[in-house]
Amino acid sequence: MIPVPAAWQRPYLNIFKHFRVEEWKRSAKEGDVAALTDTRLKGTIYRIRGSNPASSYLQLPRAGTQSLGLTGRYLYLLFRPLPRKHFLVHLDVTTEDNQVVRISFSNLFKEFKSTATWLQFPFVCATGAAPADVRWTCLVLDLPSILGLYLNRRYSHLRGVKLCSNLLVKNLCTSDLLFEPGGKWFVRGVAPMPRELAFPVPKGENWHDLYDYIRYGCSPCHCSSQSSPRPREGQDGLGCPMEEDPSLALSMMVLSCFLFQGLVPDPILKLKTIIGFGGCSTKWALWTRDSTAVVYPCHAVIVALLLKTGEQRFFLGHTDKVSVLAFSGSSTLLASAQAGPRGVGRLWDFPTGTCLCLFKTYLQSLVSLSFSHSGAVLCGVGKDVHSKTMVVVWNTAQATRGGGVTVLAKAHTDVDIQAMKIAFFDDTRMVSCGRDNIRLWRVRSGALRSCPVSLGEYHSLDFTDLAFEEGPEREPEERALFVCSRSGHVLEVDYKNVCVQSARRLLPAQPQGNGQEQAGSGPGIAINSISMSLTFCATGSEDGYVRLWPLDFSAAVLEAEHEAPVSSVCISPDGHKVLSTTATGNLGYLDIQARDYNTLMRSHKDSVLGFSVEGRWKLIATVSQDNTIRVWDLTSMQQLYDFSAAEETPCTVAFHPSWKILACGFDSGVVRTFSLAASDLLLEHKQHRAAITGLTFSPDGNLMFSSCLQGTLALYSFVAQKTQVLRVLGNVVARDAGIGVDTLVVSGDSRLLAFVGPSKYVVTVMEACSLDELLRVDISTFDLHSAILDSAVKVCFGPVPQGELLVATSSNKILVLDAKTGRLVREVSPVHKLTCSSLALSRDGQYLLTAGDKVIKVWDYRMRALSQVFIGHSEPVRQVAFTPDQQHVISVGDAIFLWDFLAPPPVRSSPASDTKPFPIPFPDSSSEKPRDVSESPRQTVPLPLLSTPPCLDISSDHQAGFQSKRNCFSILGAIPTVIPSGSEALKLKAVIGYNGNGRGNMVWNPDTGFFAYSCGCVIVVEDLHSGSQNHWLGHAEEISTLALSHDAQVLASASGKKDGDSHCQICIWSTQDGACTAELFHHETQVQAMAFSWDDRFLVTIGDDQTMALWSTHTYELMLSTRVLEPLHDVAFSPVSHQDLACVGRGAVMFWLLEQQGAAVRLKVHRAPAPDVLGLVELTSLCYGADALLYSGTNSGQICVWDTETNSCFMTWEADEGEIGVLVCRHKRLVSGSNTKRIRLWSVATVQELRLKGPDTRSGLVLLEHEITLDGTIVSAAFDDSLEMGIVGTTAGTLWYINWVESTSIRLISGHKNKVTEVCFSPDESHCATCGEDGSVRIWALGSTELVVQFQVLNQSCQCLAWKPRPVGLWPCAVESQHVVAGYSDGTVRVFSVSRTEMELKMHPHTAALTAIAYSTDGEMILSGGKNGIVAVSSPRTGMTIHVLADHKGSPITVLQCTRKQYHDFGVEGGELWLATSSDRRVSVWGSDWLQDKCELLDWLSFPAPAGPEVSGLDSLPPSLAAFCPWEHGVLVYVGFGMQEEALFYSLRKKQVLRKISLPAFATSLSLSPAAPFMAIGFGDRLLRLQPCPAGDPQDYAGHDDTVHLCRFAPSGRRLLTASHSAVLVWELTGA
Repeated sequence: MIPVPAAWQRPYLNIFKHFRVEEWKRSAKEGDVAALTDTRLKGTIYRIRGSNPASSYLQLPRAGTQSLGLTGRYLYLLFRPLPRKHFLVHLDVTTEDNQVVRISFSNLFKEFKSTATWLQFPFVCATGAAPADVRWTCLVLDLPSILGLYLNRRYSHLRGVKLCSNLLVKNLCTSDLLFEPGGKWFVRGVAPMPRELAFPVPKGENWHDLYDYIRYGCSPCHCSSQSSPRPREGQDGLGCPMEEDPSLALSMMVLSCFLFQGLVPDPILKLKTIIGFGGCSTKWALWTRDSTAVVYPCHAVIVALLLKTGEQRFFLGHTDKVSVLAFSGSSTLLASAQAGPRGVGRLWDFPTGTCLCLFKTYLQSLVSLSFSHSGAVLCGVGKDVHSKTMVVVWNTAQATRGGGVTVLAKAHTDVDIQAMKIAFFDDTRMVSCGRDNIRLWRVRSGALRSCPVSLGEYHSLDFTDLAFEEGPEREPEERALFVCSRSGHVLEVDYKNVCVQSARRLLPAQPQGNGQEQAGSGPGIAINSISMSLTFCATGSEDGYVRLWPLDFSAAVLEAEHEAPVSSVCISPDGHKVLSTTATGNLGYLDIQARDYNTLMRSHKDSVLGFSVEGRWKLIATVSQDNTIRVWDLTSMQQLYDFSAAEETPCTVAFHPSWKILACGFDSGVVRTFSLAASDLLLEHKQHRAAITGLTFSPDGNLMFSSCLQGTLALYSFVAQKTQVLRVLGNVVARDAGIGVDTLVVSGDSRLLAFVGPSKYVVTVMEACSLDELLRVDISTFDLHSAILDSAVKVCFGPVPQGELLVATSSNKILVLDAKTGRLVREVSPVHKLTCSSLALSRDGQYLLTAGDKVIKVWDYRMRALSQVFIGHSEPVRQVAFTPDQQHVISVGDAIFLWDFLAPPPVRSSPASDTKPFPIPFPDSSSEKPRDVSESPRQTVPLPLLSTPPCLDISSDHQAGFQSKRNCFSILGAIPTVIPSGSEALKLKAVIGYNGNGRGNMVWNPDTGFFAYSCGCVIVVEDLHSGSQNHWLGHAEEISTLALSHDAQVLASASGKKDGDSHCQICIWSTQDGACTAELFHHETQVQAMAFSWDDRFLVTIGDDQTMALWSTHTYELMLSTRVLEPLHDVAFSPVSHQDLACVGRGAVMFWLLEQQGAAVRLKVHRAPAPDVLGLVELTSLCYGADALLYSGTNSGQICVWDTETNSCFMTWEADEGEIGVLVCRHKRLVSGSNTKRIRLWSVATVQELRLKGPDTRSGLVLLEHEITLDGTIVSAAFDDSLEMGIVGTTAGTLWYINWVESTSIRLISGHKNKVTEVCFSPDESHCATCGEDGSVRIWALGSTELVVQFQVLNQSCQCLAWKPRPVGLWPCAVESQHVVAGYSDGTVRVFSVSRTEMELKMHPHTAALTAIAYSTDGEMILSGGKNGIVAVSSPRTGMTIHVLADHKGSPITVLQCTRKQYHDFGVEGGELWLATSSDRRVSVWGSDWLQDKCELLDWLSFPAPAGPEVSGLDSLPPSLAAFCPWEHGVLVYVGFGMQEEALFYSLRKKQVLRKISLPAFATSLSLSPAAPFMAIGFGDRLLRLQPCPAGDPQDYAGHDDTVHLCRFAPSGRRLLTASHSAVLVWELTGA
C-alpha cells in the first residue's frame, strides 16, 4: 500500500521552499555550492560544482540521522548538468520495514547495479560527460514503483537527498499527483505543472523545444520512456501518449530505458520438464503416501512426477547435486541434502513445495537419510570434512511451526555404514548396516550409542540395505528386520534380542528344458536393495533384475530385467507397484497386477554436450559424454532412439530443417547422416582428420557445414536427401573454439556463415554458398582496458533485417556488430559471471537467450529491458535454444531442461501502423578510432577515466614472442663523478610509471594526504591535488616494499643489495623534508614486508632469507633478529598492543610476543597451523581486525579468521579463486585483493559474534558488499579509516583510486608494464610519446605527466617511433602536423594522428621486425629500418615505398637520423642529410632530394672491434649508435663496441676522426643537445652521464634501476627523456 501524505504535503511540497534551503539551517552544503539568480528561469538556482562529487554537494536534511519524512509518490527534480562535467544524485528512501535504500543516478555510472540497499542507475550518453548543449530537465521518479520493481519492497517515505557536483538545481518537489509540463489538461491523475515548479516558456515557444522531460513508471501510463512527447491534436483526453515524436529525443544523456523496464511477463520462463535422473546418486527414488507420484533427484533439482499425467513438479533451491532424500511417514515432510563441502540440508513442505528451513548437515557426502514415521526426527550418515564416518540425528519437530532444525546427537564411528533407517515404532532407535556389521543405535540423553548384532559365521558379509517387516499381527519391537548383502544372503534379525534369527542365500533361477525355472546353484545374487510389504519382498540386484519373493524367499515369483545394475527398489504403500532405479540413470516401476514394466525416465549417464531440435516432428537429439546419441520425443519426453559407436565418440548433432534426417560428427573426423524414418545410415564423409567441432544446416536445408579441431571447414550441398562435398578450406576455424552445435552459425536467410577463426580473437563471416570470405573482425581490438586479450567464444546472427552479428567474448560481454562492416553497434557487459557458453535468438528476433555459470538469462534483443535469470542446473549450461515454434526453451548441461516460454506471441502489424523503433543510446566504437584516456589533466582526486584506449588494426597472424629481459652490462671500475651540491645541470622533474613488481610499495595517509610509491629505485612523493612530484633517491636497486609510520612522519623503503654489498638496503626517510636519516643492512635477500608498531616505537622487517628483524625507531639499531624454518610472506603489529605481532608463511600463522626488560628484548612465538580443511596452503597476507581478530589470506583464495586471545582459527570462507595478497581491515569491513585482479569489500560485522558465541551461532556470516575488477594482480592497497575510499596498486603498473560509496575505480598513475622501446618529444615539447613491447604507443602531457591518448596493437611489439617535425617556418606546430609514426615487430608501419586520435595509415614495407624509424626533415618521407638491415623510404601521403636500400643487409638497423644541409653541400645534391647505423658497427651517410627522387651515398664508416676473449666478457654486445652533431655542422658522433670505451667525433668533410672522449664504459644510449654542446649518455650500470663537449667535467646521475637504454633531448634542449626498462624519467636542464 502506497503511503498517504500528510495534509501539509498536499497537493505537492516544494522541498527547497519548505525547508528554507537558502538559510542552511535545515540543509547542509559542502564545497563550491552557491545560490545564483537565473534571468532565463526568473528565479534562484543553486550551482554545485567541483572535481570530486564526495566533497561538493547540497544535502537535505542537514544531519544524516534526521529524515525528511516526505511520503509523496513522485519525486520531481528540476536540474541541468554542467556541460562537459559529471554529476551524481543520491536519494535515500525508507521502506515499510524500516530498511533504508539508496537510489543513485549519475553519468559516472557505466551500467546498472543493485544490492539489497543500493540501486545505481546510469545516465547514458555517447561521451559520458554532459554535452555542451545540455538542457534543463524535469526528472520524475515513481519511488514506490522503483522499490517494488527492483527490490520487491514497499515504499514508506523519502528520508534524504544529496545533490553532488556538477549540476544546477532549480527545485525539488514531492507529490501524489503526476504533473505534465506544457499542458492544461487534468485527466486520470495527470495534472498541469504548478507555476512555482514549472520552467518559463516564452510566448510562441513550446515547452518541449526548450526543455527535457524524463519520467519512469508514472501512472496512469505505467510506461517508461526516454522522452515524453506532446499530446497530439485531438488526444488531450488521453493520459498516456500513443506514439513517440522523434524530434523530442533528448540531446543530453538520458536514463536508459532498459534499466527501468522488466521483461513481460515476469517470469518469462517456467520449467516444464526435466529429462534426467540422479546426478550424485541413482539410489534415491521415493513413493508418495498415496502411491500416485514418485519423487527423485535430478542433479540439483528434486522432481515429483505424477504417474497418471506425467506432469512434473520441482523443488528448487539446492546449489549442488542432491545426494539423499527422505519422506516422513505421511509424506508431508520431505528432507534432502546436497553433496559438496557446504553440507546443506533442506526441509520441504511437500504438498505446497515450499522450503521450511535450511540446516547444516556437518557432512560433506551423505550416503543415507531416514525420517522417523512421525516426521520429528531425521537421521543421516556420511563423511565429515576429515573423511570420517559420522552419524547425525536432527530434531525436526519445530520446522513445521516456523522453527529450525537442531542437532539431537552426533557421533563418529569406525564401522562402514551403507544404509541406516529409523525404527518406525521408536524415533530414538535406528538400525544400520555396512561392510562386516549390522548395528542397533539409540539416542539417549543427547548421546548416540550403538551395539553390534552378533553375526557369527556371517560376520564378513558386505551388507547393502535393510528393511523392517510389515504387518499388524506382531508387536512393533517383535517385527523382524531383513538385511541384504552382496553375496546374496538375506539375514532375518531379531531386533528385540539383537541376534540373527535366520539366513537365506538367494540364487538366480536356472531355466529347465520344459521352459520352467528352478533355483540354481553357484554364486548368490549380489543384492543392492531390499523392500518389504505385507505379502512379498522385492530385491534389486547387480545382475540387473528386480525380483519379487514370497516372505519365505522360497523362489522368485516375478522378475523384471534391466539394462544395468539395479540401484534401489521401493514397494509402493498400496503394494501394487515396485519402483526401481538403475546405475545408468533409468527410473521405472513394475506393475505387479498387470505384470508390466513402465519406464518413467531415461537419462544420459554423463553431461550433455549439445542438442538439435526438429520442428515438424517435434524431436530433439542430444549428444553426451557417455558416448551416445539419443533422440527424444519433445511432447512425451520419452526416448525414441539410442545410437552408440563401438570405438568412436559422437561430438555434435544437427537435424535437417525439412527432412527426418540427423547428421552427427564424431571424434574420428567422420560426419554421418542417418535417416530416422528408415533407421538407416545414409552417407559417411571423411573430409576431416580430427574431432568434429561444428555441424549445422542452413535454414533452407540446401547446405550443410562442418568443422574440426584442425580448423578445417567443409561445405556440402544437400539435394534430394543426398549430400555432396562442394568445398573444403583448411585453417579457417579456430582450433580452440570449442565443440558444440553452435560453433558454426548461419544467418536466417541462409546467405551468411559465421564462426570464430582462424584464431580465437577473430570472427569471420563468409558467403554461405561459396565460403568466400566477406568480413574479418578482430574482437580483441574493442577493449584495451583489460590486460588480458579478449577473445570470441560464441557467435549468433541477429534478425535478418538488422544485419547484425552477436559475439560473446571471454570477458563476459556480448558485442553486437554490423555483419557487413564489422562496426561495433552496441555492447552489453557483464552478461554472466563466467564466460557465456551459448547464444540463441528467438524466431521473431525479439528475445535473446544466453547461458553461463549454471544459469540461463533471457534478454530483450534490443536491450530495452532488464534480463531475467533462471537457475536449476548444477553444472555449466552447454547449450540453450528456442524450439522452432518459440513456445519452449531447451537447455542442456547436467540434464535436459524444457521450459515454457511465456512471452506473448509477436504481433504482426500492417506497414502503415508500424512505428520506428526507439533508438537505444549505445555509443559506437571503432577499432580504428581511439578514445581519449581522460578529458583533461588531473587536478584533484578523483578525475574519472572516461574511456579506455582503443586497439588499432590488430593482426592476429603473428603471436607475440617478446620476453621481457632485464640484462645489465658488466661494468667494472665505473665510478660516478661526484657533483658538487647546487651545480647539477640536470634536475629530475617527473617519473612516469609505477613498479608493479613490488609488494606493498605504495603508501597513503588519508589524514595528512601523504602519498608515495616506488618506480624502479626512485620513491615518488606526489601531491594528489596538483600532481606535482618529489623524488627521493637513495636506492641503487629496485624498491620492493614501503612502510609508513602511523603518524606519517617516517617512511621506510627496502631494496636489493647495492653493488658490492652483502646485505639488502633499507632506507629511513623523514616525510617532512625527504631526507634519508638512516640506512639499515641486515637481510641477505629481498625484504618481503615491513611494519611499524602502532606506537611507532618499533619497525619489523622480514626477508626472503627467512629472517625477521626488529629495529628501534629511536636509534634504528637492530634490537634482535631471528630465523624461522619456513618462508615468511607478511607481517603486522597488533593495533591493541604494541608488544603483539604476527606473521604468515607456509601453512601457519606465527604469533609473536615482544617482551622488553630494560634494554633486553625477547620474542616468544606460538606457531598456529592453518585449519586442516584448507590442506597444504601458503598463508600470503594478514591484517588485524577489531578487538581480538586477525584475518589471513591464502594462496588458494580462502580467508581465515583467528582469535588472537587463543591463537586459534575459528572461521574460514572462500573469498576468491586465486591467491589473496592484500588484506585491509577497518572496524567491521574488510578489503581483499587477489591475483584474479579483483578487489572485494566484505562486511564482517558478525564475525566477532561468532568468536564470542562459538560455531553454533547462526549469525557468523560474511557478506560481499562490493567487487571491482582492475587490470592486474593486486599488490598494494591503502584505505581511509572507514574503508570508503583508497588507492590500490596492480602488477600492470597502475595505481587506482577506489571509492566504494560511488562504486568507482579511477586511474591515478599509469605506466608501461613491459620494457619501453622508444621515447620522443613533440615539436612544441608539450607532449612526449613512448612505445613498448606491449604494443602500445602512449602520448603523455609533459606538464602533468598524464596519459592523454593510447594507441594499442595487440600481439605485436612496438619497437620504434618518431614524432613528425613541424613544417618549416610554422610555429607553434599546426594541428594537422601532430602525427606519430611507429614501427612494429611484424614489419608494419602505422601513422597515428594525435589531434584526431586515430590511425591514418598502415604500411608494410618490411618482412622483418622494425628496429628504427624517422621522419625526413620536412616530414614528407618516413625512413624505416628493419632487423634484417633493410632500410625503406616510404611516403605517408601515398602509403607507397619509394626506395629500398640493402647496404646494411644482415645486421639490424639501430639508428636512423635526418638533418638539413645546403643543397650542394658535401658535393651531393639535395637538402637533406641522413645516416643509418647497424649493429655491426657500420654507419652510412646519405644525401637526398626526395622530390627529385635522389638518394646518394655520401660516406661509409666501419669501426673496428676486438675479436679476442674480451667479447665473451659481456652478456651482450652494446649497441652501435651515431648522431649528427647539432653544434658542429658536418660532424657525427659514434659510440659502440670497439677497441676502447669512447665516443668518436667524425668529420664528414675531412673523412677522419677529429677527437675522442673517454667513457667509463660502453654506452647503451646517446643523445646530443640541439641547444648546447652537451651529450647525454646512458650506461649499463644504471648511470646517466651529461658530458660537456668538446671538453669539460662530466656529471653522473643516479635514479635508474636498470640499463639506461634510451635518452632523448627535446628540440629546445631544455628537457631530457631517459628510459630504464619500464620507467620513464623526465629531466630538466637547470641552466637552459
